[in-house]
Amino acid sequence: MTSPPDRNISPQQAYDWLTSGEAILIDVREPDEFKAEHIAYALSLPLASVCDSFKQLQIPPTRKVIFQCLRGKRGEQACSIIHQNNDASCDIYNINGGIEEWKKAGLPVIGSGGAKFSIFRQVQMIVGTLVLLSTLLGFGGHYWGFTIAGILGAALAFAGLSGWCGLAFLLSQAPWNKKA
Repeated sequence: MTSPPDRNISPQQAYDWLTSGEAILIDVREPDEFKAEHIAYALSLPLASVCDSFKQLQIPPTRKVIFQCLRGKRGEQACSIIHQNNDASCDIYNINGGIEEWKKAGLPVIGSGGAKFSIFRQVQMIVGTLVLLSTLLGFGGHYWGFTIAGILGAALAFAGLSGWCGLAFLLSQAPWNKKA
């Protein structure tokens, strides 16, 4: 599920197209990643909603569309989704290496970058580790570990259904997630 190799472009090529008005840039990272740091020209359209929302953008066929993410993989997935669904009447590209390569090329970004990991990723790391440890405790004879793993799973399901995550709220208040 990757884009054709000729659809990956360098950050400099993307910058040239964007500054000349030839292209539109779509950032497919999660909203908190976009909020922390993004390329000035980018529209935020998370990968999960690309399939449903791309046609609504009504991009002129004369404009190129460039997808971008952190390192390039989600951008490649977005290219593949659009190509597979025949949703594009224009040329679709992906920034090779994502915003990380964009910054390495010395190109401008908006935002400080905030925490090293987005709040979404911090939640995944914390809850994933707790589920792993509690499951191991369960298999080690401490059966209450399975209960803890179940509660954590229910909390994740609730967060996914409601859009509210208590752990994400707490992490957003942590000093390492505050902008200087």
